Amino acid sequence: MTVNPRANAALVEALGSALREGEHGLKTGPALLLRILREESWRSFVTQRGEQVEHGSFEKFVVTPPLKGLGATMRLIEKLIDSIDNPAERVEAQSLLDVVTQRGHGGDRHSQAFKMDNIHHEGEGAATHGGTSRAAGLRRLRKDRPDLHADVLAGRLSTHSAMVKAGFRKRKISVPVSSAEDAAQAIKRNLEPEQVKELARLLAEDD
Repeated sequence: MTVNPRANAALVEALGSALREGEHGLKTGPALLLRILREESWRSFVTQRGEQVEHGSFEKFVVTPPLKGLGATMRLIEKLIDSIDNPAERVEAQSLLDVVTQRGHGGDRHSQAFKMDNIHHEGEGAATHGGTSRAAGLRRLRKDRPDLHADVLAGRLSTHSAMVKAGFRKRKISVPVSSAEDAAQAIKRNLEPEQVKELARLLAEDD
């Protein structure tokens, strides 16, 4: 990939400005972020002051104040990605972010900047954040099932469906408990006849 530091700088400055614009910036920021991740513009650029900037860590680029970085948080970056309307582009951005934040792929997860931002991130309930689960799924698929990973990026499968298909997650269904009849209908719709019979046998067994 040919590096154009000044073109990269234009993208970085545009994204930085969008993030500082608040509500309006959240409308233009997602597309800019995806392009920066695709083109790796964050790695090398020249500021308006003529300073050459090189980043080996995406997290450091994010938290570094302007003009050498975005002066933002990883939490905000994930929020931007979650707001991408196009599902395929959203998954692509999640996958690209996962790549650049993994040790050995350009990210420095032991940097002080990352540690401080990660503490903030975890404190806001990252364990229940949908993006965390998707990122973990994409990481596993990219490593162990690149064929299914490609299907997710192409929009042919959701991350969860691909994980189930790969055998990395168990398929689960929601069973209404409003009545035995409703529960039975939900089970019949989702289980094979032999599985339904086995379930009936197990339910009929004495404790």
